[in-house]
Amino acid sequence: MAFPHRPDAPELPDFSMLKRLARDQLIYLLEQLPGKKDLFIEADLMSPLDRIANVSILKQHEVDKLYKVENKPALSSSEQLCFLVRPRIKNMRYIASLVNADKLAGRTRKYKVIFSPQKFYACEMVLEEEGIYGDVSCDEWAFSLLPLDVDLLSMELPEFFRDYFLEGDQRWINTVAQALHLLSTLYGPFPNCYGIGRCAKMAYELWRNLEEEEDGETKGRRPEIGHIFLLDRDVDFVTALCSQVVYEGLVDDTFRIKCGKCHGPLLGTSHMAGLVFNEIRNEHFSNVFGFLSQKARNLQAQYDRRRGMDIKQMKNFVSQELKGLKQEHRLLSLHIGACESIMKKKTKQDFQELIKTEHALLEGFNIRESTSYIEEHIDRQVPPSHCSRGYIVLLSLTSVVPDSSYGPEHLLTFSNLRRAGLLTEQAPGDTLTAVESKVSKLVTDKAAGKITDAFSSLAKRSNFRAISKKLNLIPRVDGEYDLKVPRDMAYVFSGAYVPLSCRIIEQVLERRSWQGLDEVVRLLNCSDFAFTDMTKEDKASSESLRLILVVFLGGCTFSEISALRFLGREKGYRFIFLTTAVTNSARLMEAMSEVKA
Repeated sequence: MAFPHRPDAPELPDFSMLKRLARDQLIYLLEQLPGKKDLFIEADLMSPLDRIANVSILKQHEVDKLYKVENKPALSSSEQLCFLVRPRIKNMRYIASLVNADKLAGRTRKYKVIFSPQKFYACEMVLEEEGIYGDVSCDEWAFSLLPLDVDLLSMELPEFFRDYFLEGDQRWINTVAQALHLLSTLYGPFPNCYGIGRCAKMAYELWRNLEEEEDGETKGRRPEIGHIFLLDRDVDFVTALCSQVVYEGLVDDTFRIKCGKCHGPLLGTSHMAGLVFNEIRNEHFSNVFGFLSQKARNLQAQYDRRRGMDIKQMKNFVSQELKGLKQEHRLLSLHIGACESIMKKKTKQDFQELIKTEHALLEGFNIRESTSYIEEHIDRQVPPSHCSRGYIVLLSLTSVVPDSSYGPEHLLTFSNLRRAGLLTEQAPGDTLTAVESKVSKLVTDKAAGKITDAFSSLAKRSNFRAISKKLNLIPRVDGEYDLKVPRDMAYVFSGAYVPLSCRIIEQVLERRSWQGLDEVVRLLNCSDFAFTDMTKEDKASSESLRLILVVFLGGCTFSEISALRFLGREKGYRFIFLTTAVTNSARLMEAMSEVKA
């Protein structure tokens, strides 16, 4: 069921060092404010912080009380206040309101602001504007690599996607470069570098500059990771917008996994780790329930062994096996419950029909039927965050844009989708069906709240169909696709589609260059690069040359992670994932939305 690694698979580096480094640096910063202090933490940083330094560690370093940074007066009576925040303007205004309130009350305290992962000039300008720049000391906690799993590192920067791909804000690219520099300092240089996308190219160039400035640090080191591949999210929006059907992806879509913990009502905040989870996480959902049922029967059989035991055997059983069996029983119950809950929700949402529509869009068949299905959802006013993701945008990226009859409050959201390249339109002169022609009159009928073409002429026709053909993204299968014994990466989408991002990675690694992929790169309209340092490669062991670090700029999905884990098993590679954040279709749409839920 699970994907066991081949016996010859390379060992993964130990990333626990990253946690220790982050913890030591935070402790050092806290100790620069000696004595008791209260710590104000931004909500976004609470989960990552918990994985690095829990409350008891903070208490050991004289943190007295913990507060959440929120829009209400602070009730702290401490003489020293420390703020652990993201570099955001609203946080500076919040801190300024507290400091200025103290000034008005004639109260003197010490204030320290710790920015994570870095401070921006704009934040210091706000502190100066508010007249408190001289009252606070500022520091950086350069914590940008959180190990969520043995092969998954996250920068926990969900805002990276909107900031760069919608607003064109490049400030986080330096953070990426610094993170890559830290990895090469700790784990040796990367002999082979590949990438695609404008953001990937900028991050690569900034990182190379850092490496050249501190050349001595990695010189002579043996590389532990042979290849690094940087990829922009906008190279492949389609994969991120598809409904996920591998277990971990489906759990994320249904309950949301945040910082390695599931935050759904069913799974509470329990860690997703554990033997049971590791065995099913990459599986197609259709296989999971049967696997868990079999596991439950095996577990019952182990419990039943107690019946014929004498006292000595019973004692051994209780001391050595019972605790493990109870733990396994608890985890099984948890995942069986999760499966039931997922099935209930998906039946309600008519999940099978949705998947069928998505597959038709990907394959380019029954476009009219798909458009009717989308129109029906719009008529029923299914919220755009749900509808846009798999329907309007997916249809736009793979074919043409449908009519969108949402109220004018969603205009800005649709405009954002267009700006980010998530909505495209037909080229002039293309024939339109009656349904599709409605696109040209978006928002002409304001009284009825119609949005049918606020963007009068949207960017460009999608090249997805041509790319799909070139890279063979839609497998041709005789008979049923066997999801129990997957033959390729398409299993993560029920055999209907190989993720474009993963296919690009596979093709480049096979060639060890972009040679022969010029047409694909042209259709993607992206810049690509490849660089091999022979002096570093000569020092690399054959094992390290089978380790590949894939960097997703703008987020990656659990489906892509599962697909590449599968490819690694097939080819004898091991993939390590570094992402700005884990994403899915709903998060992508929320990042574009101007209508707050």
